[in-house]
Amino acid sequence: MWRKLVVMSLAVVFLMSFVIAAPITIHFWHAMSGKRLNAVNEIVNSFNASHPNIKVVPLFTGTYAETLTKAIAAYRAGNPPDIVQVYEVGFQTMLDSGAIVPVFDILKGFNFGNIVGPILRYYSYKGKLYAMPFNSSTAMLYYNKDAFRKAGLDPNKPPTTFEEVYEDGLKIVKSGAAQNGITFGWPAWIFEQMFAYHDQLYANNENGRGEKKATKLNINGPFGVKVLSEWMKWRHDNVLLYGGREYSANQAFLSGQSAMLIQSTSSLASIESAANFEVGTAFLPKMPGYPTGNSVIGGATLWVMKGLSAEKYKAIAEFLKYVAKTETTIKWHNSTGYFPITNAAVKVLLDTGSFCKDPNSLTAFLQILTGNVKDPAAIGVRLGGFVQIRDVVDSAIETAMQYKGTNYAQEAKKILDNAEAKANRILENYVKLYGDTNK
Repeated sequence: MWRKLVVMSLAVVFLMSFVIAAPITIHFWHAMSGKRLNAVNEIVNSFNASHPNIKVVPLFTGTYAETLTKAIAAYRAGNPPDIVQVYEVGFQTMLDSGAIVPVFDILKGFNFGNIVGPILRYYSYKGKLYAMPFNSSTAMLYYNKDAFRKAGLDPNKPPTTFEEVYEDGLKIVKSGAAQNGITFGWPAWIFEQMFAYHDQLYANNENGRGEKKATKLNINGPFGVKVLSEWMKWRHDNVLLYGGREYSANQAFLSGQSAMLIQSTSSLASIESAANFEVGTAFLPKMPGYPTGNSVIGGATLWVMKGLSAEKYKAIAEFLKYVAKTETTIKWHNSTGYFPITNAAVKVLLDTGSFCKDPNSLTAFLQILTGNVKDPAAIGVRLGGFVQIRDVVDSAIETAMQYKGTNYAQEAKKILDNAEAKANRILENYVKLYGDTNK
């Protein structure tokens, strides 16, 4: 009998050793595909190798919108991931979801002041960071220097205003240097960028960043009508090629069909590696007569879900701190073109001359760091139901791009009035669900 007890005790000890040694598993859902998927896996593999007591399991779960929808549905079904990557459009939804734990509650002692200012402000509420910045970007102008030369334009003098974009675009088309002057991806986002870049409120209640949530858009006012009518004129005169909703415009630029592209800085690495021409970059074009704003932060952050064990939150904190390490964020920046998220990483890049070797990477930094950093209009809009609203605005822009006439302002006003009404109904329904006060 005693031998049997000894054997059972040893078996229990043996099994316990496995239980104690088992790593804490963190399920990480993300929306990074293609080259970005490899970069995510490299970060995760490197973290897992240096933290044998923690195992992060990454899972690609579709587009940004799909990943957000799946994560909220999984939370309601009781089987959410531990970390989920959500794009900037989903910020208000995640804030009101009741499904998350703010990172400022998890990362005790973390130096949040080290995060690059515009990124920190975009993802903070009442001065506290709710999600860890990961793949941060903004929009900038790319241009084909070879096409500029062919059109008789100075390749070192990209357009800086709407008028110059139009004039250079006409010269490019007439010279045969390219079929179109310019195209851009994420049109609704670029439309939002124009508001922030000219310090114009996209929505009421301090762009949705005040005590109250946004309940009304401002897109059909004089500024929005001006932007859309300019784009319609460009399209009518073959200067603008509508390039689709996300990244498909990149191909029109890379193929030489369009000589300029407004796109996320996250496309920089892939564009530079694929282009068979000299690529230049520049700040977004402006319209004269408006105050200085800033380009808006895009990309996504890492949100931590509610209801996990203390041990798991401790493990997640280790992973988030690893993501923010100087060497990690520099490697991520070099692999993808996204911003390094910390000031320490930016300093290393400056000190080592990295930006001198690739000045195109510096363009976006200078753009966000030299703009207006205080006004809610310049920081960027925050909306409930933002995913649906961006879809409404994208549809409005697509309607505008099909207009064949020349009464641009009148048609733009009509299109934006219709879009505003639809968007305001989405905001109204959102407020009914979650209340009008930002918590």
